[in-house]
Amino acid sequence: MKLYYSPGACSLAAHIALRESGLPFQLIAAPTKTGKLPDGTDYRTINPLGYVPLLELDDGTRLPEVAAILQYIADQAPDSALAPANGSLLRYQLQARLHFVASELHAKFGFLFSPDTPDEIKQSIRDRMATRWQWLEGELEGRTWQIGDTFSVADAYLFNVSNWARLVGIDLKPYPALMALRQRVAARPAVQDAMRAEGLIKTGA
Repeated sequence: MKLYYSPGACSLAAHIALRESGLPFQLIAAPTKTGKLPDGTDYRTINPLGYVPLLELDDGTRLPEVAAILQYIADQAPDSALAPANGSLLRYQLQARLHFVASELHAKFGFLFSPDTPDEIKQSIRDRMATRWQWLEGELEGRTWQIGDTFSVADAYLFNVSNWARLVGIDLKPYPALMALRQRVAARPAVQDAMRAEGLIKTGA
């Protein structure tokens, strides 16, 4: 498989999942600013939408959208326990959390990163997001992981997206359960390896 990624973008969650799964894969940098692949190819000839991640399967099928990619990876390596079994209530809870992160957090960051978004709108978005962080804090209190008793792709996605908070002036320190979860995810060897590979932490750090 080939994972098209941009350092620190939401493709990091898929990168983490692949390393956690133990599945063989190839990383291909697709910088969101230039859209040029290492061989000079325009990334839009592969993904016309231009964003990452994109997972290209062994047969050439291309799968977009991080939430779908995360579940696909988990299902290819069931022994890794990255997602509960299909059809179980826990699986639907995982899907609910993935959709929550995608719609209530991930999507909002796009407006906060954009220089075209007026400051008053950005503040309104931060205020709205604060209610989401607070709800999530309540859900995480007393829990080690978001779904069930093991690390899942939902934890990788939340870690990835919450990494962006400091870049847009959002302080997560008022949410100790969330901060603790972030620390647990960050300490995982697969996460460290993925972040080193993307240049997000120094080699040997």
